[in-house]
Amino acid sequence: MPTVPALQNTGPFVAAATFCEKVLTEASGAVSLIRVTDTINQAVMGSDAPREMQPFMANITLVVMLKSGSAKGQYGLMVRPEAPSGEQMPPFEVTIQLQGDAWGANVVAPMQFPVTMPGVYWFDVLLTEPTTDVPGQFLTRVPLDVVYQRVG
Repeated sequence: MPTVPALQNTGPFVAAATFCEKVLTEASGAVSLIRVTDTINQAVMGSDAPREMQPFMANITLVVMLKSGSAKGQYGLMVRPEAPSGEQMPPFEVTIQLQGDAWGANVVAPMQFPVTMPGVYWFDVLLTEPTTDVPGQFLTRVPLDVVYQRVG
């Protein structure tokens, strides 16, 4: 029987990382994600629809939920988007506070970004030290597939 390797990471841990259309946060702190998705469909109607997708601005919300584990203190949560071509898009970063154990941080990031081609856009999520520009610990990678459809 094979042995299970010991866990190396002591936190923080990713509880969820996904795209959705809307986030509701109740007074109690409970969070509801509305219309969770990993795809944006760009449909153009008519016989004169362009063969290739025209650039547009995507509006979607990225949600990253973390549980602290042994991580305590102030950190940066950096998101680095990558276009289907492999081109790096401008990253963004927010500051989060982790308190250890099962306490966590929820980052709700409404995004608007230019979509220039169909395909899978990847969003790398990293934990950084807030006072440095050095990319830190890789946490996860979230895909967003842009599909172009000509209808008619």
